[in-house]
Amino acid sequence: MTAAESLASFEQRLDASDRTRMMWFLWALSAGLIALDGFDFFIIGIALPFLRRDFSLSTVEVGSVAVAAIAGSLIGSLTLGAITDQVGRQRMLIVDVALFVVATAGTVLAWNAVSMIAFRFLVGIAIGADYPISVAYVTENVPSRFRGRMVIGAFTFQAVGALLGALTGIVVIQLFQRFYPDSVQPAIQYAWRWMLGVGLVLAIAVGILRSNFLLESPRYYIARGEYAEASKAATELLEEPITITAETDPPEREPRLPYTALFSARYRRNTLFAALPWFLQDIATYGIGIFTPAIIGVLAFAQESNFMIREMASVRGSAIVDLFLIGGFLIAVLVIDRVGRIRLQIIGFAGMALGLVILAASSFLPNGSNIVVVFIGFFIFNLMMNAGPNSTTFLLSGEVFPTSIRASGAGFAAAFAKVGAVLGTFALPVLQRSLGTFPLMLMLALVCVLAAGLTYVFRIETTGRSLEAVYTDDEHSSCDATTRRQFPGDLAN
Repeated sequence: MTAAESLASFEQRLDASDRTRMMWFLWALSAGLIALDGFDFFIIGIALPFLRRDFSLSTVEVGSVAVAAIAGSLIGSLTLGAITDQVGRQRMLIVDVALFVVATAGTVLAWNAVSMIAFRFLVGIAIGADYPISVAYVTENVPSRFRGRMVIGAFTFQAVGALLGALTGIVVIQLFQRFYPDSVQPAIQYAWRWMLGVGLVLAIAVGILRSNFLLESPRYYIARGEYAEASKAATELLEEPITITAETDPPEREPRLPYTALFSARYRRNTLFAALPWFLQDIATYGIGIFTPAIIGVLAFAQESNFMIREMASVRGSAIVDLFLIGGFLIAVLVIDRVGRIRLQIIGFAGMALGLVILAASSFLPNGSNIVVVFIGFFIFNLMMNAGPNSTTFLLSGEVFPTSIRASGAGFAAAFAKVGAVLGTFALPVLQRSLGTFPLMLMLALVCVLAAGLTYVFRIETTGRSLEAVYTDDEHSSCDATTRRQFPGDLAN
């Protein structure tokens, strides 16, 4: 090791490195967890028609089962993100995977509506924890020139998991149609358990991968002043001898900050930037879900009286929609570093607004002749959503905070976004009935325009910049020089 290398910081050594085998292991683990999220969020929609008949669920119980995981993810993001910054990324991942396995097993074995709601809530907590853990883990441990593509590449597996859920539904329904062609009762009693059981198998597979990957983030150790542990973790991550000391990585370079720092003058802008656009995006994202049944209904032949045929057609239609979601993510992976996070997020929100305006216009066309316009609006919305804000909000939430509050900040932003998801799930269908489709779609389009404006106002561009530079550059600080000089002492533990 040369003298220059011995004095280089961990960030400099990381940015000079190529992607190592351990980085890919880390990425695969995060991608696997996010795929589980997509699968579990999606599969319940396929399983619900069977579950509703098996447990004789009321309308309220159906809604509670559907929203339980969303509510759980809100709690998981808000609480477990902060805990992750205290106990470490590695330890929290073990807890998260274990919770996933136990909760998913509970949904497979559920015996009534209450038990299903409870276990789905626990699944949601695990999903909520995945957002801050995964984004912090990948963001902190890959070179900055690969960071955007690798984080969004991992997040792409949310749509891959959703597509896998659709394919699982198709296979399970076909199997029951083949073996029980004259009776729907076996499918009603067991098809939903098989569907959810695939999620359990996937959770166990991720758990096995996790057991073979035991590496803490070197930045976590550096932020705690644990340089021996940081050196060992960095050596394993970069696959070359690395020595980290207080001289190479001074304590003030990775400040120890409490959770309340998220709302301080120094980091308030970062928190608003990470949370507000994501919140508004989820209102629109979950609000547009009211149009999904219209599209799937056409694909599913709404006049079809056979329960199994109708459900099969609905699942196939959902699989087609998921292909456009994956397409949006792939666009983001390809252009994120060339276009930049801020520009891509603003373009994405503009595209979502365009899709919503097209959907609003379709309400003036005669029934039956408007399906092409509905498809165009829906697919533009989904494509631009995943190419833009659905990718960038997740990425930016892990880039704009210091290490000691990175998972806390990402978790708070994800939790705040889930408030928007709950709002979109419950309030917007009511608004559709009271206001009508056209005003509601225009209202959602304005929400997207507002989100684009807030992105520009609070913008913090992270493309091509080291994580350290993101939160230390004066040009992105929301406080004046005097406050900045006073801040470290004010936030000392």
